[in-house]
Amino acid sequence: MEEKNRQLNEDAETIEEKNELQTGKKKHRKNNFAAGMAVGAAAAIMGCSLAGIYFSRHYRYSSLATAYSSRGTKTATSSTVESQNQEAITDELMTKLKLLEQCADDYFLFDTADAKDYQDNIYKGFMNALDDPYSCYYTADEYQTLMESTSGSYEGIGVVVSQNVQTKIITVVRPFEGCPGAEAGMLPGDILIEVAGNDVSGIDVSTVVSWIKGEGGTTVDIRVYRESEDKYYDFTVERRKIEVPTVAYEMLEDNIGYVQVTEFDEVTSDQYIAAVDDLKAQGMEGLIVDIRDNPGGLLSCVVDMLDYMLPEGTIVYTEDKNGEGDTYTSDAEHYFDLPLAVLVNGNSASASEIFSGAIQDYETGTIIGTQTFGKGIVQSILPFNDGSAIKITVSRYFTPRGTCIHGEGITPDVEVELNEELKTKLTIEKSEDNQLQKAIENVKEQIAAE
Repeated sequence: MEEKNRQLNEDAETIEEKNELQTGKKKHRKNNFAAGMAVGAAAAIMGCSLAGIYFSRHYRYSSLATAYSSRGTKTATSSTVESQNQEAITDELMTKLKLLEQCADDYFLFDTADAKDYQDNIYKGFMNALDDPYSCYYTADEYQTLMESTSGSYEGIGVVVSQNVQTKIITVVRPFEGCPGAEAGMLPGDILIEVAGNDVSGIDVSTVVSWIKGEGGTTVDIRVYRESEDKYYDFTVERRKIEVPTVAYEMLEDNIGYVQVTEFDEVTSDQYIAAVDDLKAQGMEGLIVDIRDNPGGLLSCVVDMLDYMLPEGTIVYTEDKNGEGDTYTSDAEHYFDLPLAVLVNGNSASASEIFSGAIQDYETGTIIGTQTFGKGIVQSILPFNDGSAIKITVSRYFTPRGTCIHGEGITPDVEVELNEELKTKLTIEKSEDNQLQKAIENVKEQIAAE
């Protein structure tokens, strides 16, 4: 183990010299993106959150965001941006935009848009032109919805959805038990067709989430297509306050602990550590961590969880287009040394892949399930003074041994496909969950081998 850890640390040292930042768990490499960030797939809790980004509490581009917060009537005054040529381009652009708006007002047959719609759609079009499914523009309302994603509670229907980045199809991943979506009859695998009368084809998942979210006590109409039955279903779902269940745990037979993590948000790391500590106090001899269908969440959360699980060394590092970035490390204070298995599937994304990738690289546990989502790039949120914001891809992240899993995912050590008849069930009993049973078997083997 010492030799393996030494090699991992040597791998990390191929990154240029790093300085201590904040608590020392993170070493900073020229970027000013701070620890309060988030990662995840193109997925969301309907009515609550979009995973798939870094939330920056400090911004390398803060001066640029502020300069453009007036919607760009002038170029930014920063010396790195302003020039006579740039100002001329901006003036020409604004003139053309005014002419386009005037033409629409004078000639367009239907009175369907106002000046705010013009502006927002121009900004959305600019971000769409980057041809990156993870970069987009948020209106003030959409950004407010996004920022609620780590609060732990929201008003919505309690369903996790995922968007295919190629087809833009949005699929239900998990309706939370006891929440409005599940009570209405929504099931895993349902494909969203319409929300609140709007066709969702090709629409960014964050926008769809903003349509679903709303004041508690109101309702939202949702149409889905259920492929397993080749049938459409229409639901009228009442919104209400949802407490996001991110950690659940119990002791299984033979003193094997089981912890399910559904998302990495502000409260998750403390809940996770408390759960593992409680299971240890109960006499746990081995642990299963279930992060199937977990779309991601806060980077700081998964780093804290891995700091608790791993020996001293690199957890994850990032690199931007200039080869710069950040490295996050674990200290020697905590180290989980019991037999461990981690359950993953195709909806385990980003922060989930950081967790499983680090465990796999350190060989401190067995990864079981199917190939993960494969999101190994990082987005940052840049807000503007009017409440709007952009999300833009800024870097790649790498596992401790230097693997970028973007477009590939984490390959499990033990590959097990969930039985077909279980994939559309709302609730799967542990006794029939063949992936979980394989993990139990694996942990028992590890215990016996000690």
